[in-house]
Amino acid sequence: MKKLGELLMGSDPFEEILMGNEAVVRAMIETGTKVVASYPGSPTPEIATAILSIPEDRRPFYFEFSVNEKVATEVAFGAALNGNLSCVFFKSVGLNVALDTFVQLSLMNIIGGMVVVLGDDPGANSSQNEQDNRNVYKMARVTVFEPASPREAYEYYKYAAALAKKEKTVVVLRMTTHVCHARQKVTFDTYEERMPYKTDFNRENGPYIPLTTMALDMKRQSIQKMHRAGHFIKDVGLNTALISNNSRGKGIITSGLTYLSVLDGLEQALYTPDILKLGAINPIEKDILLSFLTAHDQILILEELDDILEIQIKALAYDAGLSIKLMGKTQDEDYVGEYTPDKVAGIFARIWPDMMTQAPKAAVLPMEVPTRPAQMCPGCGHRSAFFAIKKALGEEDVTVADIGCHTLGYLPPYDMGEILMCMGASPGMASGLSLYNDKKRVVAFLGDSTFFHAGLPGLINTLFNHHNITLIIMENGTTAMTGHQDHAGSEIPIEGFLKGLGIESIRSCDTYSQSKLTDLVKTSLNINGISVVIARHPCMLKFTRHQRKKSGFVQQHITIDSGTCSKIHDCVERFGCPTFIRNPDESVGINLDLCIGDGSCTPSCPEQAIGFEKGAK
Repeated sequence: MKKLGELLMGSDPFEEILMGNEAVVRAMIETGTKVVASYPGSPTPEIATAILSIPEDRRPFYFEFSVNEKVATEVAFGAALNGNLSCVFFKSVGLNVALDTFVQLSLMNIIGGMVVVLGDDPGANSSQNEQDNRNVYKMARVTVFEPASPREAYEYYKYAAALAKKEKTVVVLRMTTHVCHARQKVTFDTYEERMPYKTDFNRENGPYIPLTTMALDMKRQSIQKMHRAGHFIKDVGLNTALISNNSRGKGIITSGLTYLSVLDGLEQALYTPDILKLGAINPIEKDILLSFLTAHDQILILEELDDILEIQIKALAYDAGLSIKLMGKTQDEDYVGEYTPDKVAGIFARIWPDMMTQAPKAAVLPMEVPTRPAQMCPGCGHRSAFFAIKKALGEEDVTVADIGCHTLGYLPPYDMGEILMCMGASPGMASGLSLYNDKKRVVAFLGDSTFFHAGLPGLINTLFNHHNITLIIMENGTTAMTGHQDHAGSEIPIEGFLKGLGIESIRSCDTYSQSKLTDLVKTSLNINGISVVIARHPCMLKFTRHQRKKSGFVQQHITIDSGTCSKIHDCVERFGCPTFIRNPDESVGINLDLCIGDGSCTPSCPEQAIGFEKGAK
């Protein structure tokens, strides 16, 4: 099989089983997208992985990781004003960061066209919430297409690009977690070399200054663009009705991945309602909806998260004077989590009990499976940091978490990071906690990628207002949580940056030097004002992956000297590396499949019973 990058750049039509995120990249290539920007975040990072699989000298568009989602959106927007079809992609909560810019996009005459690929996360699989960004799309007046599969992700991106270029506007491709990560055989079209980058910005294409009366005129134009988008949606047939011969006057309106769950849920039905599948969820296509509504006695509206479609469809039916029975969310749990096939079948049984052959039953496992807590990787520098830092803190000291692998420090045995909000929030929250607080010292944690992403405003505010906090920057040299993407720290050293801000108390060390790190934190906690400790160690998952690729690599492991071990279990209970096994006889063993032999655990044993295999370095 060809490598992914070679496959994506093929000029002839082909069929291949690809992930939804990968299929989108081929659509970028075929549509002549010229500029792509992103900040990494699940469920979308494989888009970047697919892009980076194409050698830079063959890549038909410019790609960058920007410092955050707002900047990425602005880079793509600026490139589109030059006449280039552009794209920005990020995860659900990334829209919060980009929002100040995003809500202005529909007002602008975007000459090249712009597509926003946004990975929403029903079920909060990799996010701190499961916000429904469809609430934002109506406010921002942007057209939104929602694919249900990798094949549709590819097709809908092409539709989005076509509309964006035609109307000189922005179009959102709303992906959800399992559409991003699902795999499906997709038939791809030809690819022809496109025109070079354009630099055709002309202020006469504007106005681009949404102030005073111009903002109102630009809003009127954005409303007209939405009307024309509705015609485009109708012309290309993005919304489709599947008519059954045995519907009993009942119908279902749904979209996205929920549509596939509906098909699964109907496999055991005694009769099959008609289905209206919406490929475009903003604006809604009123004609096809009214036609579907008037043809049925009862309609069930199924959508994940909020009742966005339900409210609009009920209003449409009311305005049309229809007496149809419309049903949607009836329980609080209908607003929570993914609409998996079993959940949809449960809704069917509740709403139309006569339709199901039997009530859905919860899966019964043959044995009880223990929960698997989230874990930092073996050898993770954050584990060593938390083990050392905890020794420096008093029981009443307050610790503030941020987003990243180090967020897992809130779990036992570390119990650090008692508050979490969003990326870059820790310096600001810590500052607030420090006000008039003479009894408790406040420590904020911040990752190196997040430092550049959103941590700087809070840090500058701490300096400006003379707040008294200790900031610990957990530096591992990459954006580790989302797949080891580069960030600005590879070009801009954090320590020099901090000195440039005028921070005087800056200390740093490798986290494996645990005694030194403990001392540095103790010293920093006694500084009046802001003090910074940089706890530095490379991401060991990334490091070991590179090591294993080297010729002649032999994995080493640590060992436990059973004669020396007094079964205190500090290695298990306080250090907490998943490599350690606590045996029934209370002895400590090593899981050789997990151990990377890095030795970061050796200081955790007061008896010095942890060592290396014979001959290991």
